[in-house]
Amino acid sequence: QLQLVESGGGLVQPGGSLRLSCAASGFILEDYAMGWFRQAPGREREGISCISSSDGTTNYADSVKGRFTISRDNAKNTVDLQMKSLKPEETGIYYCARGRYLLCQNRIWSEDFGAWGQGIQVTVSS
Repeated sequence: QLQLVESGGGLVQPGGSLRLSCAASGFILEDYAMGWFRQAPGREREGISCISSSDGTTNYADSVKGRFTISRDNAKNTVDLQMKSLKPEETGIYYCARGRYLLCQNRIWSEDFGAWGQGIQVTVSS
């Protein structure tokens, strides 16, 4: 049974760091691109990062470039998102997602991802 389970969320002060982890099971992780999305209160879900399967190339939303780093460990079946210099407007629910393809597409769109975790809350507040 396919499962994606996020962990590592919580409360962090503005400017702080947080590391999210996604534990994947029920499929071969190395066969898929993986992504992270977030949904702020009252806003649509947005793609923030993707990592390809074959060569590990990465893609980021402009808003997080230079601050967020996505990584994967196919042997451990995990995909992590290291977040630095967090801002209050980045509060929301963060989702791990499995791509439909091996490679990340030019843009990080929900339509290119076919399986989702339940999400985890990240709150950036003083």
